[in-house]
Amino acid sequence: MTTDQSNQSEPEIKPKQRGNRRADILQAVAIMLETAPGAKITTAKLATAVGVSEAAIYRHFASKAQIFEGLIGFAEDAIFSRIQAISASQQTKLDKTRDVLLLALTFFERNPGIARLMMGDPLVGEAPRLKPRVRQLFDRIETECRQLIRDEQLESMANAILTPSEQTTLFMHMLEGAIARFVRSEFNASPTEHFAAYWPVLASGMDPKAR
Repeated sequence: MTTDQSNQSEPEIKPKQRGNRRADILQAVAIMLETAPGAKITTAKLATAVGVSEAAIYRHFASKAQIFEGLIGFAEDAIFSRIQAISASQQTKLDKTRDVLLLALTFFERNPGIARLMMGDPLVGEAPRLKPRVRQLFDRIETECRQLIRDEQLESMANAILTPSEQTTLFMHMLEGAIARFVRSEFNASPTEHFAAYWPVLASGMDPKAR
């Protein structure tokens, strides 16, 4: 997968599809998170946005927390199904690591409401299980990157300037910082902007010649 392919293949919550009410509800909440930051999401507002009764909302989700959990699950499925494809490709481990990071950045750029959810504000006061779910998503990305970096160093016998854990921490600081900046800028600061230019600098810690 090339950088361009990563950008083009990223999923976003699609427009409403007839007969898929659960997807309609998730889409409506994602739009509310994007367009009305700080506004309280109620089942009444959600029912109006979807064009159904509040009772219809509760037939699919027992609570608002379950809806947020559905959005987190959507993000997990979308990101990690594509990480599997990246891992199975014939690229170098370093290129795979690059594409995993770009994949995540592109997903959140194309799903701003979910990006806001992942940064935590909408989860304040919600079910305690939701924040660990968010941490789990980022932990899984971190684990994938760390394993790729370890494999890269083993294969190349590189005496890299950073250890796999140090290099992975650097990558995660970049990833989570870019998403937080995107949310803080009201979605004006693109997470993927200049990524191609930054990547050689970010990856330099894996180069033994940098010592």
